[in-house]
Amino acid sequence: MTVADWMEACLADPEHGYYMTRDPFGRRGDFITSPEISQMFGELLGLWSAVVWQQMGQPDQIHLIELGPGRGTLMSDALRAAGGVPAFIEAVHVHMVETSPVLRERQQNALRNIGVSIDWHDAIETIPKGPSIVLANEFLDALPVRQLIRHGGAWCERMVGLSDDRFSFEVGAPVEEGGVPDNLTDAPDGSIFEVSPAVRDVTRDLASRLVDDGGAALLIDYGHDRSGLGETLQALEGHEYADPLSSPGECDLTAHVDFAAAATHAEKAGARAWGPIEQGDLLERLGIGARAAQLLQGADTKQAEQIGTARHRLTGAAAMGRLFRALALTDPGRAAPPGFETVSPF
Repeated sequence: MTVADWMEACLADPEHGYYMTRDPFGRRGDFITSPEISQMFGELLGLWSAVVWQQMGQPDQIHLIELGPGRGTLMSDALRAAGGVPAFIEAVHVHMVETSPVLRERQQNALRNIGVSIDWHDAIETIPKGPSIVLANEFLDALPVRQLIRHGGAWCERMVGLSDDRFSFEVGAPVEEGGVPDNLTDAPDGSIFEVSPAVRDVTRDLASRLVDDGGAALLIDYGHDRSGLGETLQALEGHEYADPLSSPGECDLTAHVDFAAAATHAEKAGARAWGPIEQGDLLERLGIGARAAQLLQGADTKQAEQIGTARHRLTGAAAMGRLFRALALTDPGRAAPPGFETVSPF
């Protein structure tokens, strides 16, 4: 099978898929995401959403959509912070796009007393039309990627096969031209290029929604600004890197997001793409320093240390601040959203 089919089966198989059978977050899971590191992350995204709504002219109804909402922590923190703008909360209808029954239960518990209307969806296509604000943190990286490998002077599909009772990578049939950027077509044998039809489809769908009904999307993930060669498929198990082929369905599989490709797909669908910019820059521009200072007031020594550590993990150049990128999408008539004011459209 293709690498994309392998990822899809390992992560989303109804009976054995990684995300379908467990809560992978936190210290007892396999990884920790930004909302689990600090409440500041979700709070700032909630305020970002409220300001975007104000920029839109404060429509009476707004869909606040989260893709891949984890445990519901981000949305819970976002709505609490956005409560400082009561008219926004009155206008909001929350939509959580989540296919995992385990995580849906976690989200429902986290948002049980949140005080706004919430619906759950298997796909964004089932969300009603209307002005929308979309949040997606570490969602795109879990979407399947195809891997193309240069072999014998041609680009071929990289496959996963079974040999001697072990899964292994194999070289498949040559692929049609067009899957690899022109500047990379003559790469040396052994080179790998990753392309994600799933990321293409998601960004096009989001862009079309924003073009038709107005709004903005904020996509945050780890990845690269420009399309390039290299394998980024990785597995995590117990907070440690693992062999992506060794334990199907038992470890998280991700690949770095090609933000240049995502922005291009969105703009081809008629939206405007802003960025990408580094996560650290975005959070600093949104006021994480001021929020950390507020939390430090009255904090004891241990709490103060935790707040400082969390801020560094989210914004530090040697931590998540540089590795993670943020890409904003808006309808074509929209001004730059908060944090992207000094950024030219893609």
